[in-house]
Amino acid sequence: MEPVVTAEVMRVSDKAAIAAGVSEGELILRAATALRQAYGYKGPVAVVAGPGNNGADGLVLARLLAEDGVPVELFMLEESGAPGWKARMKEALAAGAVLHYPDASVSFDGFPEIVDCLFGTGFHGEAAGLAKALIEAINRAHESGSFVVSADIPSGLSGTTGLGGSAVKADLTVAIQFYKTGLFMNRAKDHTGRVVACDIGIPLTGEAVYLPSKEDFRAVLRPREHYAHKGTYGYVTMIGGCAAYGGAVKLAAMSHAALRAGAGVSRLAVPSSIVPAVSPYILEATLCPMPDEGGFMRCDEDALAGAVRGAAAVAVGMGWGRAKDNEAILRFLLTHLTVPLLIDADGINTLAAMGTDVLREATCPVVLTPHPLEFQRLSGVPAAEAAADPVRHAKDFAEANGVTLLLKGTTTVISDGKQTLLVSRGCPGMATAGSGDVLSGILTGLLGWNEPTSLTVACGAYIAGLAGEIAERDVNPISMTSGDTARHVADAVSEMLR
Repeated sequence: MEPVVTAEVMRVSDKAAIAAGVSEGELILRAATALRQAYGYKGPVAVVAGPGNNGADGLVLARLLAEDGVPVELFMLEESGAPGWKARMKEALAAGAVLHYPDASVSFDGFPEIVDCLFGTGFHGEAAGLAKALIEAINRAHESGSFVVSADIPSGLSGTTGLGGSAVKADLTVAIQFYKTGLFMNRAKDHTGRVVACDIGIPLTGEAVYLPSKEDFRAVLRPREHYAHKGTYGYVTMIGGCAAYGGAVKLAAMSHAALRAGAGVSRLAVPSSIVPAVSPYILEATLCPMPDEGGFMRCDEDALAGAVRGAAAVAVGMGWGRAKDNEAILRFLLTHLTVPLLIDADGINTLAAMGTDVLREATCPVVLTPHPLEFQRLSGVPAAEAAADPVRHAKDFAEANGVTLLLKGTTTVISDGKQTLLVSRGCPGMATAGSGDVLSGILTGLLGWNEPTSLTVACGAYIAGLAGEIAERDVNPISMTSGDTARHVADAVSEMLR
């Protein structure tokens, strides 16, 4: 797993490395060398530099490129900068770099490669004036085919939140030492291009969250034994559906996703009145008709006990609607189950109406999978505030309520209050109805044969995101549906096992 840090943790780590005896100049040289090695520059290269340490990296990069015979020109935001600025500038010019102090009419026509060293990870707010003009000029060149490399983070974005106004659109972002949370949140994915982290010898000082790779999930997607049967890998029950929603196909897709994620048997517990609509869409799963009234599930404790009997994991809420008995059903599950309970969609809305204090009564491990508005209803934290710092809010909520929380977003945040993981898989085509239902099916399937850890939940998010990416390649981001994601779950698992 790769550590991911906030801008503040990176600042503290930098400071601690310098206090331990590594000079600031040496760290700047290492960062510039990492930028030099991250891409095969041919030139001419425009290095666009600001007055801070990010700009200092750019000055040294310009010198390294010039020394290697690569044509390079420096475009400076200001005429002075951080300590050592004059000496680094002198060295770059002596090596053959060409210097410019541009105005707002700046253009990067004629530069096939541009390196963005304007602002570092400590930037916040919105770029203005000449800085904004430089960013817009970089983006015009990018649209015309120039390859853009950003140092640490595309200038104009916050290194912690990924928020900002005008921001560089890069093809490659070279994170110095550690990935930053702002590289994955909010607007970042529309600006970063490919992201790589380059180790320059700075020890971590402070708290990090972690970005797992597919290799980290081998413990979840472990080899299967011949001496096994369907019960070995878990019966799972998914409770949801109502007559008010045409969710037959969604429920079937969830069931299919649970089986593709490795569950031994998938059982759908749905209101009796929608069984005829659901049954034509399922082959491998079993149906458990539940007492209903007006197309909504009634709380019949004997029927509920039968639906979850023998289950290794249970999910509730998908397509459930808003019904008078939902609170009673959810309370029964929370206080009678001992196996993992995943609560999604209308299950989360029901929990929000009940109040999260009920979670203290839970006899089972609980996994919650809200999107930002559902999280707002659960936690009281405004969606915009949670989006600005999803890592902290997810961790705090999970810790306070003793749950594992999966907070949906451009990057998924998973936390049990002790370990926090980020999953950055997925694609624009997944912004369609039912994607969350498919995710719930995958998660329930995994929980049927794995411990309910943050790693297991992160594995489900990774499978769903990767399946979506494969589906988008097979279809297109505009026409893609959640069913396309469900159909590619097996392909995603296969890729993860390679």
